[in-house]
Amino acid sequence: MSVNIVVVDDDSGFRRIARTLLAARGLRVVAESQDGASALAAVREHRPNGLLLDLHLPDYDGMAVARMLSQEEWAPRIVLTSTEQSFWSPEELRQCGIRFFVAKDRLFDADLKMMFGTAP
Repeated sequence: MSVNIVVVDDDSGFRRIARTLLAARGLRVVAESQDGASALAAVREHRPNGLLLDLHLPDYDGMAVARMLSQEEWAPRIVLTSTEQSFWSPEELRQCGIRFFVAKDRLFDADLKMMFGTAP
């Protein structure tokens, strides 16, 4: 079974790196978005299993996007990412619908399969 992911980041270089890392772990990127509004549209259109979501976007921040998606009937597993370290507790992240936080400089080593719910 293919695990579909939408990557959301305003930096096209980071989106390219994320796509490569996700594909190397057997996850399939079905769409990319550069802002919160297009991320919401992509999730509604593709209904992915997961969303790799940047914290800092040009229109909404990642926390706001996650909150909006958590109100939807169907929401993906959300992994929030940023160049900054998380200062939120796991409970605060869960309240927004976010399963995990991973710093961008730690993405290469992150267990993305587990984060998106595909690890055995």
